Amino acid sequence: MEPTPLDDSRFADLLAQFSRKSILVLGDVMLDRFIWGNVTRISPEAPVPVVHVQRESAYPGGAANVARNLLPFAKQVHVMGVLGPGMMGDLLRANFEKEGLSTEALVVDDGYETIVKTRVVARSQQIVRIDRETPRSVSQEVVEQMKARFTELLPSLDAIILEDYAKGLLGQDFVDAVIAEAGRAEVSVTVDPNPNNPLSWRGVAAVKPNRIEAFQAAGLKDEGLGDDLTSDPVLLELGRRLHQQWDCQHLLITLSERGLVLLSRDQPPWHSPPQAREVFDVSGAGDTAIALFTLALCSGASAREAAHVSNHASSLVVGKVGTATIAPEELTAAISSDYLQSTASK
Repeated sequence: MEPTPLDDSRFADLLAQFSRKSILVLGDVMLDRFIWGNVTRISPEAPVPVVHVQRESAYPGGAANVARNLLPFAKQVHVMGVLGPGMMGDLLRANFEKEGLSTEALVVDDGYETIVKTRVVARSQQIVRIDRETPRSVSQEVVEQMKARFTELLPSLDAIILEDYAKGLLGQDFVDAVIAEAGRAEVSVTVDPNPNNPLSWRGVAAVKPNRIEAFQAAGLKDEGLGDDLTSDPVLLELGRRLHQQWDCQHLLITLSERGLVLLSRDQPPWHSPPQAREVFDVSGAGDTAIALFTLALCSGASAREAAHVSNHASSLVVGKVGTATIAPEELTAAISSDYLQSTASK
């Protein structure tokens, strides 16, 4: 039987716990730049739109966007990542400070290029994305610096999110050290993986791939899923392979227009359907999903409650343009509305 959605009282209790938690997001940080404008004609030089620029904006992206999603809810949010020297690294650091994100766990690597993703948006539609990056493994010296900073932060943490964009920061030795040390401290670890950097995540509480990442990591061809995701044989085989491969307690697979599915050890699959909202931009939806799932889980929510919160948060953020975040009031209203609708239909 499907569990009753969160009522107002239960979510209020969880929200109060959120504000007491300290979370570390460890992974590839980058700068998200946006060029906003209008399109009124096609270029005579080539069949491309001419964008008249109206404004520009920039935000901490990648792993830092996960942290931005946590900021309105958690007591303390730390980000550990690598910057390159120069103007873009300085701009990213300045944006950290502007957002209220701690910069104490950032490390500068002189041989590293700060990752920058520039999106051109016209009339709420993304036209093109321009990436500046040179993925490469960071030096052992940088890894040792980060291990030392991690050890210093660990006693104050309630959870750790490993956010992998396969840009070179997360290697197996570093990941193993983080997971082992967190395990000894009884601090839960969740992961947003990237199949282009196939690592072992053994010992973590949860791994959150999207649909494409899940099938790729499992070595299965995605030929479609059935109507009932709780008994779909393809999805069940997908979960079996990924649990065997990653040895985690929970798999949270985001399925875009089909919501998300939770596959926990020794529990039947659970499907949280999509919330009926208009989609403007899917940028950062996965960041929102892992952020709120982790925060809810370490705040005492069951895995299903955490997935329910995560799904609502992701549904809200795709209704905004750009790598946006949500406020506690928005999430509270969405969960309350869902509860009222579900009880009225019974």
